[in-house]
Amino acid sequence: MASDVEAVLLPLEIDALPPTDFGAFVIDILARTSRASETTTIDQNILRQCIQLAPSFLVTDTTTNPDNGISSWSVGLSRLVDLMLVLHTRGELELDTVNVASKSCSECWTAAGNWPGLNECRNRVREVGEKLKKVLDANKRTYRGERVYAP
Repeated sequence: MASDVEAVLLPLEIDALPPTDFGAFVIDILARTSRASETTTIDQNILRQCIQLAPSFLVTDTTTNPDNGISSWSVGLSRLVDLMLVLHTRGELELDTVNVASKSCSECWTAAGNWPGLNECRNRVREVGEKLKKVLDANKRTYRGERVYAP
């Protein structure tokens, strides 16, 4: 027999939360920061914060949107890495940004390997990792002579 408290609380209805979308998040943040700035310089502190969120969005995008979560997460990560390549070409990419990206890719790799059904995410991490390796020095361990984070 259910208690009076259970009768009042059950059945519990919870409204579904909308799925997360790392790709849309990245575009929104970058658009807002570029509108707020009077220059074409990219704020790498904000870029690094977005990159650091990639492992969390990997989990939330894929769990809140099982059909398209891998894609939305991958789009966000790819856009951030493409932006890093632009900064490198301009000679503006900071070592801290490279280090944060390396660490974030490592965390995404680990999460994808430990979360069921996310093996495809490892392929996406490998792809962006290959892009990032192109900006490293010839020894593939440094960026502009400075040591890069390696797990």
